[in-house]
Amino acid sequence: QVRLVESGGGYVQPGGSLRLSCAASGIIFRIAAMGWHRQAPGKQRELVALITSGGSINYSDSVKGRFTISRDNAKNTVYLQMNNLKPEDTAVYYCNAVLDLHYWGQGTQVTVSS
Repeated sequence: QVRLVESGGGYVQPGGSLRLSCAASGIIFRIAAMGWHRQAPGKQRELVALITSGGSINYSDSVKGRFTISRDNAKNTVYLQMNNLKPEDTAVYYCNAVLDLHYWGQGTQVTVSS
């Protein structure tokens, strides 16, 4: 059974930082492309960052220079370091694993507000 469990969300003031983690089980993590998506109220889910099994990385334009995605294959975990957070980053953040199918975590809430 595939499980993706996100953690690290919370409430932070503008300019602050958070680090999200996503622990995977039930998949061959090292061959999966791993991504972080987010969905704000009333908006479509959007890709924030993606890291392939080979380590190639892509970011959405809205987070370039502020967010960093990384992975630790030994721990079956992908991370999203979020710096200089803005109110528009407020959303539920979802971990995504891409293999033969797309697998999703349950999401973690990030709220940026003063």
